[in-house]
Amino acid sequence: MEDKWTNEMLFIQLVMQNHQMAMMSLGKLENPVAGKTEQNLEFAKLSIDTLDMIKEKTKGNLSEYEEKFLDETLKEVKLVYVNEMNKN
Repeated sequence: MEDKWTNEMLFIQLVMQNHQMAMMSLGKLENPVAGKTEQNLEFAKLSIDTLDMIKEKTKGNLSEYEEKFLDETLKEVKLVYVNEMNKN
């Protein structure tokens, strides 16, 4: 389980999970348990903060692809979060 490709895929999966949780909490994706969209900005912020922490803790340890993927994911969820905060 230590090959570079496997670790890269696991890292991308971790980032995607937090992205999906943030987008679900922002009301942009349907909650599969509730079967509807719901907004919880506090939980969305926690997911975004988790992604920020991952970025900080992995600094200098990521491939160029991983770093770009994480940066673009963070940019997207932060823009949506700010837009949603401005609506409320």
